[in-house]
Amino acid sequence: MIIKDLIDQHEFTVVSGEKLIDREIKGLYCCDLLSWVMSHGKQHDAWITVQTHTNIVAVASLLDLSCIIIPESIAVEQETVEKAMEENVIILSTPLDSYKIFCKMYELGLR
Repeated sequence: MIIKDLIDQHEFTVVSGEKLIDREIKGLYCCDLLSWVMSHGKQHDAWITVQTHTNIVAVASLLDLSCIIIPESIAVEQETVEKAMEENVIILSTPLDSYKIFCKMYELGLR
């Protein structure tokens, strides 16, 4: 699945990283404990988190995640957006909650 498809056809908007939306998503991970994500997340995962501080960018960059997805239209801190732009990390926003994001990804063929 390509990030661009989520943006073009579904309820996802780009917060940061517009130039990188051709990245592929190979998995999906949901967790808000950063140390847990660092030990269990996988390269090319899309990561769902309600965290919006700059440390999420560091984790995403370290693991080479496809993107960060912020659910429920939670506002992302401006400092985080700026850091994501510097680090080439895509942040997406959606009004969907985490469960509905998983359902949507399943419908789109992500297993």
